[in-house]
Amino acid sequence: MGFNCGIVGLPNVGKSTLFNALTATAAAQSANYPFCTIEPNVGRVAVPDARLQVLSDITHSQQIIPTSLEFVDIAGLVKGASRGEGLGNQFLANIREVDAIIHVLRCFDNDDITHVEGSVDPIRDAEIIETELMVADLESLEKRIIPLQKKARGNDREAQALVTLMEPLILALQEGKPIRDVIPPGEEKAVARLQLLTSKPVLYVCNVEEESAARGNAYSEKVKAMAKAQGAEMVIVSADIEAEVSQLSSEDQKEFLSGLGLDNSGLDRVIAAGYRLLKLLTYFTCGPKETRAWTIPEGTKAPQAAAVIHNDFERGFIACETIAYQDYVQYKGEAGAKEAGKVRIEGRDYVVHDGDVLLFRFNV
Repeated sequence: MGFNCGIVGLPNVGKSTLFNALTATAAAQSANYPFCTIEPNVGRVAVPDARLQVLSDITHSQQIIPTSLEFVDIAGLVKGASRGEGLGNQFLANIREVDAIIHVLRCFDNDDITHVEGSVDPIRDAEIIETELMVADLESLEKRIIPLQKKARGNDREAQALVTLMEPLILALQEGKPIRDVIPPGEEKAVARLQLLTSKPVLYVCNVEEESAARGNAYSEKVKAMAKAQGAEMVIVSADIEAEVSQLSSEDQKEFLSGLGLDNSGLDRVIAAGYRLLKLLTYFTCGPKETRAWTIPEGTKAPQAAAVIHNDFERGFIACETIAYQDYVQYKGEAGAKEAGKVRIEGRDYVVHDGDVLLFRFNV
């Protein structure tokens, strides 16, 4: 089960620089002109989790395997993209495939780097992108609903249900409201199947100059207020700093960041925010061979959590031995946890918690 975030923004906001830093590659070309990213670049990054090393030290694992998130760098959108301006709908189609949108906003002044709108204004930039996504959603729904309405008049129940779902969404878009703000309770999965751009959760990343990386600046404060009003996530990073950090060893990274007044890298903060945005959690499997992290959505039951490892685990699921992370650490592993009565046998209805150390029993 993979989870991915599409990185979007206007040209020249530092989007590809951030992607390069996130993935520690030069796969996405960074250049001071629009549309240098012509195909979406995809990179998977390990999710930092200090608990892995703690568990590995207890089990003396041969290797540690973290979980990961996928980032998709999508070329810079411009005003009119929904009508084909710039590289237009080609990139809107790429955004439809991701689980969440990371919206990079330029929050720094630099006369040497052109801004396609002529000035730095992150709120305006965010509104431009959001408007283009809403227009694209509206066009998509209006095209799809016409044949469905014909079927609905012929008493096609599936078509009737879709028309009932889509009509208020079209009205909301016409009023300038993104889909994520008007999803009817209980219809989240049905709306998700429509693959609408503005139904996806948003993380705003404020790209600031190096001096503002620790505390932000006046531009990022405006974005912070906007994100709070929307119920969205917001992270402050300096893409230039992240580009430097990605080239350093772990020890040098800590020293470099500490000198800038930062406790951790922008990568760590973006991933943590992405986890919150997608409502994800991590469970672990431990043993002498490997200590491994696995990503699942909040609310996942044990059989479906097992399927992340292998479909056979879900198909033949019997039960799972469960130890809370704190208990595993306190009693120094499975044997100690068993002696302390901290190992639970859970069945099909068990909802997995963040940090659970699991051993699945199955029979195929």
